[in-house]
Amino acid sequence: MLEGRLQTQQRSSCNGRETSLLSSGFGMKLEAVTPFLGKYRPFVGRCCQTCTPKSWESLFHRSIMDLGFCSVILVKEENTRFRGWLVRRLCYFLWSLEQRIPPRQDAPQKIVESTGVQKILSGKAPGGAGEGQMSDHVKKEVQRILGHIQAPPRPFLLRLFSWALLRFLNCLFLNVQLHKGQLKMVHKAAQEGLPLVLLSTHKSRLDGILLPFVLLSQGLGVLRVAWDPHACSPALRTLLRNLGGLFMPPEANLSLDSSEGVLARTVVHAASVPLGLWTGALAVLRSLHSCWGCSRRVCVRVHLAQPFSLQEYTINARSCWGSRQTLEQLLQPVVLGQCTAVPDTEKEQEWTPVTGPLLALRAEDQLLVRRLSRHVLNASVASSAVMSTAITAALLLFKHQKLLGEFSWLTEEILLRGFDVGFSGQLRCLVQHTLTLLRAHVALLRVHHGDLLVVPRPGPGLTHLARLSAELLPAFLSEAVGACAVRGLLAGRVPPEGPWEQQGVELLSQNELYRQILLLLHLLPQDLLLLQPCQSSYCYCQEVLDRLIQCGLLVAEETPSSRTACDTGRQRLSAKLLWKPSGDFTDSDSDDFEEAEGRYFRLSQQSRCPDFFLFLCRLLGPLLKAFAQAASFLHQGQLPDTESGYTEQLFQFLQATAQEEGTFECADSYLAISAIWTFRDLGVLQQTPSPAGPRLHLSPTFAIRDNQDKLEQFIRQFICN
Repeated sequence: MLEGRLQTQQRSSCNGRETSLLSSGFGMKLEAVTPFLGKYRPFVGRCCQTCTPKSWESLFHRSIMDLGFCSVILVKEENTRFRGWLVRRLCYFLWSLEQRIPPRQDAPQKIVESTGVQKILSGKAPGGAGEGQMSDHVKKEVQRILGHIQAPPRPFLLRLFSWALLRFLNCLFLNVQLHKGQLKMVHKAAQEGLPLVLLSTHKSRLDGILLPFVLLSQGLGVLRVAWDPHACSPALRTLLRNLGGLFMPPEANLSLDSSEGVLARTVVHAASVPLGLWTGALAVLRSLHSCWGCSRRVCVRVHLAQPFSLQEYTINARSCWGSRQTLEQLLQPVVLGQCTAVPDTEKEQEWTPVTGPLLALRAEDQLLVRRLSRHVLNASVASSAVMSTAITAALLLFKHQKLLGEFSWLTEEILLRGFDVGFSGQLRCLVQHTLTLLRAHVALLRVHHGDLLVVPRPGPGLTHLARLSAELLPAFLSEAVGACAVRGLLAGRVPPEGPWEQQGVELLSQNELYRQILLLLHLLPQDLLLLQPCQSSYCYCQEVLDRLIQCGLLVAEETPSSRTACDTGRQRLSAKLLWKPSGDFTDSDSDDFEEAEGRYFRLSQQSRCPDFFLFLCRLLGPLLKAFAQAASFLHQGQLPDTESGYTEQLFQFLQATAQEEGTFECADSYLAISAIWTFRDLGVLQQTPSPAGPRLHLSPTFAIRDNQDKLEQFIRQFICN
């Protein structure tokens, strides 16, 4: 159908008429889309400058941005030491023979001699063999656990497997791209002589075999990859263990008071950093058969964030810890109308999965691990390129104007914000290919003069488009938070359906904007915001306000009683602020920001601002609407219930509401889980232990219907319909 429509478009493109408002814009002239702004493409994934300043400086070089990409599966005669006709035929095999396999270290003996294992052997820890005794039984148990975890790498098997995998990847992909600059940073970190620990956010089921192959082919040695022991058969476990796979013993995840798990956790702890443990559990080989049915080969890109020193992070990160309060303490009084001021403290909301090894740490170390995970997740999300399917899905859901023109505009906006895109080429070809990938979720309709109307298919396909469009949220998150905060500030002043000119008349004070932004920041979950733990919420509020001004949505309004915004001559910095580090602001500093009370802003009246403002608000729309519907469901839900049971109840309610109102972008099980976790932290839901497991029930405060309505009203003020 697409080809037929394109032929129609080509016959009628000579008319030169403009497309309709909702048309796809196929009548436009050809235009090339490149992932560059000027000469350079954005360099993404840099480590935190506050927590790891030395790594930020030493593991980066300005010339890195000039380097291009290489295909790691493109092996030719030049990649071997030999030349000739036969070499060109056997270059894959010769290349695999030349791969450097590091010699096997005497890891078992080092693990047995480690402090933790020795304590258990001497009976000084729970599960020990008795004071001063060296039990042969415990030694054999250590060897058994270690044998379950790992096996000595087999160089012949590794080379044979790398040769077979190279042929397989060449059949599956056109190329596997790797940025030379990112690779250069990892090589520089490896030259320090310290072990590398690589953490991966898995984008595909093939990551478990693709990523170790990529790093092995680039001279970084054999990676130890952690696998789920229950996902593989015993024969497959034996093969993967000899190829460098690690299998966690089942005893390692038992409760802390279980004597069987003490020894297993100790051995795992002693074996994990020297081996370069790669966290994650994927049953990759089970899913390979689904890839063979693909008729088209695709391109793959592997992103590597900037490495940083874990030792440097642990030293500097502890100095950034300040006072924190729970979400219930921060937000519940405001929601219920009991107070209007927001406490000047950070939100304590840690959603890291609680496992046996994590609980075995001290409370201070647990907090360090949780905040490290947020740093790593922030860097990995920033490193990921935005794909054309995400841009098209966002345009279809939230903007829906001339698709070609808006696609080019949105690509440029993403690059301007320092994020990378994973595509390039002729604009029309890119959109055609994207619509082919989304053909199950969009409909193409012919309108007058041969133009095409591209509309999302009503139904569950909207949920899939909403998930794709969420990939744009990290790039526009500051502006989206600011736009929704402005919407909440205007909600009580002008009707939401009022004209843009009427909303632009309202004066918005800087203090009011700060308060609304801070309220929304507290409401949104941490895994969505991905704020670095060392960043203050008030500093982020200023960043949001700056972004709204930079993108032209807000303009400063000069009042007769205040000096001009550009007049910096009379600004005074107190002695306190001259030495305070960035982000270290407390209640005592409020007197230094009295001038902010006299600063006012208005919504810009430029012609492009209403559409852009609506686009930004709608980026957060699915999450906020799901939260609001979860609030309206409180009086209908069957409580008490388990978390999984109540999640299923809420998900069914979201689906039923989507059928009635057409809000299928909110009917997502992930949004239901996020709403329940947020309500639990907010004190709406409480968790009590029971023989069948923890159960959720309504708190006494929100068992009152009036308070439930206040919660829903509080959330809906940020939603722009």
